[in-house]
Amino acid sequence: MRWHIPCLLAAGLIASSSVFAATIPSSPELGKKEAQCRRDEHGPSLLVNVLGLKDRQGNLRLEVYPANDDDFLADDNALVGAGKVFRRVEEPVPQTGNVRLCVRVPGPGTYAVSLLHSRDGKRKFSWTIDGIGFSGNPRLGWSKPKAARVAITAGSGPTPISIVMNYRSGLGMSPLKVKG
Repeated sequence: MRWHIPCLLAAGLIASSSVFAATIPSSPELGKKEAQCRRDEHGPSLLVNVLGLKDRQGNLRLEVYPANDDDFLADDNALVGAGKVFRRVEEPVPQTGNVRLCVRVPGPGTYAVSLLHSRDGKRKFSWTIDGIGFSGNPRLGWSKPKAARVAITAGSGPTPISIVMNYRSGLGMSPLKVKG
């Protein structure tokens, strides 16, 4: 089962659309082989610094899409079947230290990135407990962010970006409040 489409629908972050009515189930391994960074990666990739995690439990799932509204958060099988960009990295949340993920991209260019924190580690996303973030760190509302708001440009080597996680806050999603 896909994480990102059910979580966004449940959270009211995206309006219903026939684009998201996928009938082919997603393969959890789709896009992972192409996304895997090598040790000391030197090619086109994104080095994602994850900020604002609620805790150190569960898994993180990073996904890379074409940076246009039609393809951003579209079904992974449809994207791959059409020869479009889709990359996925999934890792347990490290227990200590800075949280960084690396994802290879096909080449220099513009992409849209989503990051999900499944706190219970299950493949089903729950907007009431799990977190979500996007490249560009847009303020989240009642619809999915526009691709232009989350678009990032990857260079010919590793490109560092930061993604701030958002969790349920009242009726919406927002970064955690820092106590200080």
